[in-house]
Order: sequence, then C-alpha cells, then structure tokens
Amino acid sequence: MTTVTFHTEGSRITGFDASGHSGYAEEGEDIVCAAVTSTVRLIECVLNDVMGLCAAVKVSEKTARISLRLPGSLGQTAESTCQTLLTGMMVYLTELHSEYPDYIEVLEAE
Repeated sequence: MTTVTFHTEGSRITGFDASGHSGYAEEGEDIVCAAVTSTVRLIECVLNDVMGLCAAVKVSEKTARISLRLPGSLGQTAESTCQTLLTGMMVYLTELHSEYPDYIEVLEAE
C-alpha cells in the first residue's frame, strides 16, 4: 500500500511523505502508483522549477519514499499558492483513496 502523510502546523500544510508501492498491479502497469508519482512530481516541479522555492525534497529508491518540505518563510503570495497546490494534492489523493481504498492511504500529522 502507498501511504501519503501530509504534515501540518496548525492549518498550514508544511509538506508530505509518500512511501510504499500500492500493489494494485505489476510494476509498469500500476495505475495507482502512476497517479501518485505523477501528482508528487507535478507538485515538486511547480514549487521548485516554476516558482523557484527550493522546497526540500528527499528521494529513496530503496525504500520507495519521497518527502517534500516547504521552506519556512514564504511571502504571502507564494504561501497562498503553495497551500492551494498542497490542498489540491490532498483532495486528489483522498479521492483516489475513495476509488482504491486497499491501495492508497492518506493521512495528516502535526
């Protein structure tokens, strides 16, 4: 199962951890893993490559884990955009969980 944990401080989403293989299908045919991976990569690219924020990203191929943390001090516009993106990601993955409850779990942790 893939687990995505969103980290929060109060109402602010500070980042997320995604780990594990969903097990929905064999590697290369697993649509749940593909959906999660595409979502994670999109958020990472928008934050770092488009917005230039330098969000901390750690990837471990061995443990099938990726984590992303926002920088601590963002301007008002960047903060608002980041919160919208991460909230959208959370909603999307929660909906994916509704469709595939045995393969993806979405959690929040303070």
